[in-house]
Amino acid sequence: MTFEQFIESLKGPLIPEGISVELQALWTEKRGDWKEAHLLVQSSHTKEAAWVHAYLHRKEGNTGNAGYWYARAGKPGSKKSHNEEWEEIVRELLGNL
Repeated sequence: MTFEQFIESLKGPLIPEGISVELQALWTEKRGDWKEAHLLVQSSHTKEAAWVHAYLHRKEGNTGNAGYWYARAGKPGSKKSHNEEWEEIVRELLGNL
């Protein structure tokens, strides 16, 4: 799946089949359901999930918790806009498919 296809899928009602739980969480959050996105990402214990978890808590405004998850992901805390960080994570995760 390309980044453009992922963006296009946001217009539909269903999460695209075959994508990782981390991408499912980012898709869900972008559609406005932070709580469900958080539940999804909590089920995974990868570094990628920790990065998504960090992003979600940063967007929530919980910078302390976000810092913990950035460390678990091996990533520095982001200073980018939420949209820029979301795109960065999606592109990297899609590149790993």
